[in-house]
Amino acid sequence: MRTNYYALVEEYLPQTKEDKAIRDSILNYIERNREAVLTREDPMAHMTASTVILNETATKMLMIHHRIYDAWTWQGGHADGEEDLLHVAIKEAKEETGLSHFSPVISRNGALLYRLDILPVKGHLKNGSYVSPHLHLNAAFVLIAKEEEECIVNEAETKGIEWVLLEDIDVKADEPDITPIYHKLISETRIKQV
Repeated sequence: MRTNYYALVEEYLPQTKEDKAIRDSILNYIERNREAVLTREDPMAHMTASTVILNETATKMLMIHHRIYDAWTWQGGHADGEEDLLHVAIKEAKEETGLSHFSPVISRNGALLYRLDILPVKGHLKNGSYVSPHLHLNAAFVLIAKEEEECIVNEAETKGIEWVLLEDIDVKADEPDITPIYHKLISETRIKQV
């Protein structure tokens, strides 16, 4: 069943006052920019979806070395017109890892959507054109993948891919604003340890 992005955001249960403020800001922005928020037509902010991918024992996170940002990071991308943000997250995970089988994980509060964030994006070059600074209105999910399945580097977008022990995430990733999000998502994950 496909989920409408507005309903997904509206039904998100904030865990803190900060979570509620972020959800309310995203809803407000969507209401004022419904035609453009799912696409990149609005250069100021648009919907994205990201994933933390864990192995089956939840001891490692699959990280990619992002070509544009030159950093080890999670997987994700723009909605580009797609209303089902979980579908976007899984599509991006497949494109960026080469893996084909993922299982979405339900959070401790019983939802597939783990958190919402408003992520600032620095100006950068993409395909020879300058992309100005903007915001990603991001929906984050957790997926499980088999560590044994072969990963394939997407050379157009990434320079590497690696299963990283959870205790090494902060060493591997050079994004102090993003790594706390990984830890929060992982701490909210319910997986039976094998």
